[in-house]
Amino acid sequence: MQLTPSRSAAPLSSLALFLLLCCHMTSTLSQKSDSALAVVENTEGEVEVMDEGDEGDFEVVQPTEEWQTLKPGQAVPAGSHVRLNLQTGQREVRLGEEQLKYLDQEHRETEETSISPEELKRVMKKIKEDMKPESAEHQDSVASRFRPMEELKREMAELDLLVQTDDQIMRRLLEQFNSSSSTTEQRLSILLELEYLVHQVDNAQNLCSMGGLQLVVETLNSSDFRLQQSSAFVLGSAVSSNPEVQVKAMEGGALQTLLTMLATDQPLWVKKKVLFAVASLLRNFPFAQRHFLSRGGLQVLSELFRGDRGGVLRTRIVTMLYDMISEKELISQAGLDPGLHASHQELLRQYSLVSLREGLLEEGWCSLIPELLDSPEHDFREKALRAMLALAPVCVDQYRSHSSLKVSLLLLREQYQDMIQSQMILGEENEYFEEMMDLINALHFKLR
Repeated sequence: MQLTPSRSAAPLSSLALFLLLCCHMTSTLSQKSDSALAVVENTEGEVEVMDEGDEGDFEVVQPTEEWQTLKPGQAVPAGSHVRLNLQTGQREVRLGEEQLKYLDQEHRETEETSISPEELKRVMKKIKEDMKPESAEHQDSVASRFRPMEELKREMAELDLLVQTDDQIMRRLLEQFNSSSSTTEQRLSILLELEYLVHQVDNAQNLCSMGGLQLVVETLNSSDFRLQQSSAFVLGSAVSSNPEVQVKAMEGGALQTLLTMLATDQPLWVKKKVLFAVASLLRNFPFAQRHFLSRGGLQVLSELFRGDRGGVLRTRIVTMLYDMISEKELISQAGLDPGLHASHQELLRQYSLVSLREGLLEEGWCSLIPELLDSPEHDFREKALRAMLALAPVCVDQYRSHSSLKVSLLLLREQYQDMIQSQMILGEENEYFEEMMDLINALHFKLR
């Protein structure tokens, strides 16, 4: 509670009385500030401020924003502002500063959230105007920016936007490929889409039933090198790890066509895809391997190997031959198991008819493959070492009589030893070089 004098001038006695009252009220407030206070006048005419908890009952006055006269014996709540009007000699009370701040804030919040009657009328009038029917011109303007639902449904049906299955897509692509109006660029795009689809086993088999695989084989004979490359790519992807499609491709004459393409003058980028198709067709398919040997496949590859000075085709050829030797060796080892299933026994019989090592020996591959050791590429050397180890049972005598093979192996051993030491000093991985050392040592051991 605060006590202030009015702004008017006052006699000295009144001033003294005011100071006495302020001192007395300050002492009382320091003891109890939360109780209601009473301002009384004793018998000597002195002003006293008493706590409501003192003896006697007092009437508690509720202050407002305006000053109001405080009668003797009346009490005021703590925090009220009390003053002595020096003109009238009356005590007056109103709300304290903190109470006024709270009242002003509450009033502002009420004003912000309240809407005046005039504002409410204006809003209601606008709502009624918005609900009035729009003019025909405005409706036409809005309709011109949107399309009718029936028209959209009709166009959706015409475009056939329903999800298509892979079979439906392949049928559509084959129809477009056979169309006389299709350009070479369109056919190339179709072959690219087919190559993506035939990676799935079921799709490749369904392509056969649609006649699409035969169409791809026929496209290998196209006069356009780009169509030849793309069709070989589709064929290789379709027959890869797919025995049913491998059989269909052999029945359609794919192997002979591919060998003819390798034996004739073709761009290098075409022969890469053709070689990929041949390797995919022969892998894990002894029937095709036997026909490959009987139709001069090793001779075609040897001519291709000798003519490839860049080494790109050489490493692909040697890798394919190594895979064929390795898979036959694995099947032969599995054939020693007496409890082998009848189907594996038949597979073993078919592989026994494939005289691959003997054919490689006759075609001079024992001296051709070591040429890859002179390549600066580690990958080429690795493929050569692995193939030479696989052919060692039939080629070991030719290896020993090779004029420069032992020297090449010694140079490679020194080179890879230095690489291993350098990698160890640098703290880097050297597992690949150690593996190369193992291959060199294994081959060197067979030449003893």
